[in-house]
Amino acid sequence: MILTEADWIARVAVHRARVEPLVRAHSERRSRWEKHPVYDFLFQYYSFPPSKVLAWHPGFGVTISGDSARDFLCDEIYSENSDGVALDAKKFPAHRRDALSWIVSLLEKTSERAPRFACFGLHEWAMVYRAGEVRHGQLPLRMPADELAAFVESQKICCSHFDAFRFFTPAARHMNSLQPEKISRPDMEQRGCVHVNMDLYKWAFKFFPWIGSDLIADCFLLAAEARELDMRASPYDCSGLGFEPVRIETADGRRQYAEMQRGVSEKAV
Repeated sequence: MILTEADWIARVAVHRARVEPLVRAHSERRSRWEKHPVYDFLFQYYSFPPSKVLAWHPGFGVTISGDSARDFLCDEIYSENSDGVALDAKKFPAHRRDALSWIVSLLEKTSERAPRFACFGLHEWAMVYRAGEVRHGQLPLRMPADELAAFVESQKICCSHFDAFRFFTPAARHMNSLQPEKISRPDMEQRGCVHVNMDLYKWAFKFFPWIGSDLIADCFLLAAEARELDMRASPYDCSGLGFEPVRIETADGRRQYAEMQRGVSEKAV
């Protein structure tokens, strides 16, 4: 693909307009030493620097033309050709090929596996079940600890995502019908999982700038949407932050969660 100078400069502007509101708000909070239990996840758990979220790169296989394109040549992984400037395949780091192949294989297997929409976000509840302290101490819980525990005990927990499961409290781990491990991830992950779909952002930015910024922005914004759902359905009361609860402790709330989870999954595809 070849982009004219006008086309790729327009993409730079669109990209910045898409991601800047979340990035700017995070930077402003950080300057005030202020935490945000919902959005900090996008910048701390997913440790991609805000400056790189804002930056635009065309990605592998795209040539950008015009005089301004030569600015990209300050990065040695770019080369100039007869049509303009592009990432040079010969400069892809050889030591990262195995990791890239593993990620591609993981995503192919995940995309082929039938999605499931019956977890209802109970992983967040299992992370506070009979815990001495909670991860987001600045947020109130939506019910007393004994009621919360009774609700968790009344449910079937079926979390298939290792990076969520590893944060379960010790008391909750045996309640999960699945016991995902890091090594079993390619055989466990399925595209209905909110955390799997959030992780598309992680897999994309790991290979920045070879993965283009347009796709990384898609994944970043999807991760934000998925994170909002994650916390709205959690036992934490996020209404003070402007997020109405998805009350999975009710039948209507579980139906609402499954519908929203399905919407995230469809975008992730």
